[in-house]
Amino acid sequence: MKETVDTLGYQKKVNYALRVSMTKEEFIKEVTDGLLPPPSYFPDNVKLNKKGYDDISEVLQRGTTALSPTEFEVIANETNAIVLDVRHQDEFVKGHIPRSIFIGLDGSFAPWVGTLIADIKQPILLVAQENREEETVTRLSRVGFDHTLGYLQGGFDAWKNATKEYDTVSSITSEAFQKVYQTALPVFDVRLDAEFTSEHILEATNTPVDYINNHLAEFPKEETFYVYCTGGYRSVIAASILKSRGIHNLINIKGGFKAIEETTIPVSEFVCPSSL
Repeated sequence: MKETVDTLGYQKKVNYALRVSMTKEEFIKEVTDGLLPPPSYFPDNVKLNKKGYDDISEVLQRGTTALSPTEFEVIANETNAIVLDVRHQDEFVKGHIPRSIFIGLDGSFAPWVGTLIADIKQPILLVAQENREEETVTRLSRVGFDHTLGYLQGGFDAWKNATKEYDTVSSITSEAFQKVYQTALPVFDVRLDAEFTSEHILEATNTPVDYINNHLAEFPKEETFYVYCTGGYRSVIAASILKSRGIHNLINIKGGFKAIEETTIPVSEFVCPSSL
């Protein structure tokens, strides 16, 4: 429904989960049908809810510590902190700190952090857009990630201006990919299995970003390969993870499947997701 307010009486008439004649077993089946396994961080969040957690003021004070490029580099090298880059994917592909992980703040940020980082005790160093550092620390804390050690003062530009080493992600437009498609295989689709089943590039291999660490052996070690998702957000997440694992021979397809559909690249016959 588009409405955000309604009466319980009307909901009992139209809401599938509130049918009066439904048994307990039927209710459980209705609300859990197609439900994916919970993210790895959920059990830890349950413990936090029971045992307590750090005050948000402490989390913010620690997490919004401004670090110079040199300080940032020292902490990254001397701890097991993950460098988490939350800028837009278009900025990340143009330049980022080597081995940093991209999870953009303007996408499905918290679920992907929980899925891919998993350990809520993991120390984190942030690369964020200016004036969004506190927002990032707050949103991390909301899902239990309270161990942000600070952020890169001045952002990635400060890192680059300090002549520190940086990396990029090779990208190609869907139009350019169309021209090389016949010789561009292998191609990897990092969307969910249901999305892939619904429609995908012919000959593409499905390696969902949720479980990409389980698929590392499938990616070529030397041959160039291509990755895509729906719109370009998840494919850059996947690219960052692969590059952090030492796999650099990849090219990201900008705009993802939405852009690919506008080309003549052959795709599988569409299957309505609701029928899967």
